Amino acid sequence: MSGTFVGMPAFPEAAHDALADPTLRGNLRHATHTIRAKRARAVAELPDWSRLREAGRRIKDHTLRHLDRYLEQLEEAVTAAGGSVHWAADADEANRIVTELVRATGESEVVKVKSMATQEIGLNEALEAAGIRAYETDLAELIVQLGKDRPSHILVPAIHRNRGEIREIFAREMGAWGRPAPEGLTDTPADLAEAARLHLREKFLRAKVGISGANFMVAETGTLVVVESEGNGRMCLTLPETLISVVGIEKIVPTWRDLEVFLQTLPRSSTAERMNPYTSTWTGTTDGDGPATFHLVLLDNGRTDTLADEVGRQALRCIRCSACLNVCPVYERAGGHAYGSVYPGPIGAILSPQLRGTGSEIDASLPYASSLCGACYEVCPVAIDIPEVLVHLRERVVEGGPAVREGNRVVLKPAKGHAAERAAMRAARWVFAHPAALRRGQRLASRTRRLHPRTLPGPGRAWSATRDLPPVPAEPFRDWWQRTNGGKDDVK
Repeated sequence: MSGTFVGMPAFPEAAHDALADPTLRGNLRHATHTIRAKRARAVAELPDWSRLREAGRRIKDHTLRHLDRYLEQLEEAVTAAGGSVHWAADADEANRIVTELVRATGESEVVKVKSMATQEIGLNEALEAAGIRAYETDLAELIVQLGKDRPSHILVPAIHRNRGEIREIFAREMGAWGRPAPEGLTDTPADLAEAARLHLREKFLRAKVGISGANFMVAETGTLVVVESEGNGRMCLTLPETLISVVGIEKIVPTWRDLEVFLQTLPRSSTAERMNPYTSTWTGTTDGDGPATFHLVLLDNGRTDTLADEVGRQALRCIRCSACLNVCPVYERAGGHAYGSVYPGPIGAILSPQLRGTGSEIDASLPYASSLCGACYEVCPVAIDIPEVLVHLRERVVEGGPAVREGNRVVLKPAKGHAAERAAMRAARWVFAHPAALRRGQRLASRTRRLHPRTLPGPGRAWSATRDLPPVPAEPFRDWWQRTNGGKDDVK
């Protein structure tokens, strides 16, 4: 259950088994189409949606350009409000900081709010190695944890499970983690939710340490914000004596006024609600109200490297709504596990290779896990041009070139297995740079068009098996233009 899924094969190989699993594909299709349709209706209610989307994009871009200043402002505000701020350059440092903070309390168990950042760094595994047990309290995360599984969706981590599978997991595993599932548990949603509620209630009431992420951090006041739908977050954020929040540095917004934009766009884009049922905000500590001790761990883990990429940095706008997953034809068929990351789908295909680099087989393949249809860009509430970043990262994989890794400027080597692609692109570049050669090539292609195959040979056969090769015209455009005087003499 590692947050980084080390050792995953390349995306095509990882997706192969998912494509052959009819139950998985059925679960994914039903869930994504349902969420997609609800989101479309919720967004259509707002006549100024496009303006909100543009406002979100501008706020995020402005914040990223001045990230250093806003992070320092946030640290000052959190400290002034009674909290403590810790800086973590990578996953190992973040895990060490959190482990030491939990050990300092003398506790051996923690309750957790759903957090992508803690999954990204593999915090649960690090705590387990230190003898500390972490209990996930979000319903979907609980299903994943009890099933010894991995999340497959940003918003609904257990989207690949149906009700029957969930009932079996609860009946089989709950007893080993605490209160067992009720006798005669059925697979009705109400019964499954009640079993989870009873199982988690005892953990909420005895927990002394809570761990969370945050959807947003407000720099001007040092306030952290968590939005959720189940109420488990509110329990984890208010009942424990110590609260530790691990948050990526890109989650910051300058002011409360900026936050207003995202509290309108995030619920509609994620759960298709006008507003989320629970919005929890906290600013440091307050005597007699909530945790007595608050720690904020600001996580880099590749984010400043991503920020250095002028094209790729737009991935840091992401507010983790998962709208791009629900419209992606590739995700719908392959599922989230094939992406080898806690960030699946289109956003994962551009975020993971930037946070982790493209050195591994799975990360080098993720920019190709897309049809470039553009549906992800159309629904993104902060206008991340995911197709543009995918093409940018494909170029990096094939050609290598300058990049920033761990704060240092490096020159990446081209990934293995792309020699033919590099040769083809370089040949095309030479031809387009020499008009005479291009003209001769066009004429030769036109005169031999009857000899052209309908399918490509060798590795190209897989591409042309489901596509028609575009026919070559009988006459190159240049020749037609000269013959017809720019079309004026063309007989119709």
